[in-house]
Amino acid sequence: MTKLKKVVVIGGTGLIGSKAVELLQDAGHEAVAASSRNGINAYTREGLEAALAGADAVIDVSNMMSFDKDVITDFFETSSRNLTSAEQAAGVRHHVALSIVNADQLGANPYMAGKVAQEEAVATSGQAYSIVRATQFHEFIETLTGAYAADGAVKVPEIDFQPIAASDVAAALVEAALGEPKNGTIDLAGPERASFESFVRAYLAAKGDGRKVTADAAVDYFGAPVAKGSLVPGEECIKGRITIAEWLKA
Repeated sequence: MTKLKKVVVIGGTGLIGSKAVELLQDAGHEAVAASSRNGINAYTREGLEAALAGADAVIDVSNMMSFDKDVITDFFETSSRNLTSAEQAAGVRHHVALSIVNADQLGANPYMAGKVAQEEAVATSGQAYSIVRATQFHEFIETLTGAYAADGAVKVPEIDFQPIAASDVAAALVEAALGEPKNGTIDLAGPERASFESFVRAYLAAKGDGRKVTADAAVDYFGAPVAKGSLVPGEECIKGRITIAEWLKA
């Protein structure tokens, strides 16, 4: 039987964090849903000392959206440094951070650059850690479709896609946090790999949206040039269980 633990989830009220908190609590663990909403802020260090007291692990799924590379890099880098130093002071044994598959190959995208800075801050902190790199979430397909829509059609990059459900991401983060630190990265992806175009087409079809969907190798991924395998992991990865069809049906 797994020993019950205290796990602090930074960003614990968001999409992934709230699911991780629920999973931990359902298993009998003590889960702290840390958020600026309840006075716990990794970027400013507010409330960290009290929140981390007696914790065994931290899951960091904090997030911000910005198209300013300097702003988002500063957020992820500063938050990670503050967290890992506070964890070391509190005797926390394991830091788990959520990142993105192949973020280090897509640095022209400001958000990816921020995630790379986060990974580097964690890896060089001296704190025991695991970095879980996930592919894009099922829940973001609507946003992605909208970003590539114009003139009554949708044109996306000509690349492979292997999206994963947020609940599968949360489960993988919880499993990592309850296990031993990897002091390295873990790739996480959905159960199905196909073209980005096909996933968008399936999403629109499920919504009864008849817009034409095409793929173009010249289209980038939010400022970053991409090739066929830019957003998908290699053979060594953990796979989620929920297919796009199951997610759309739900």
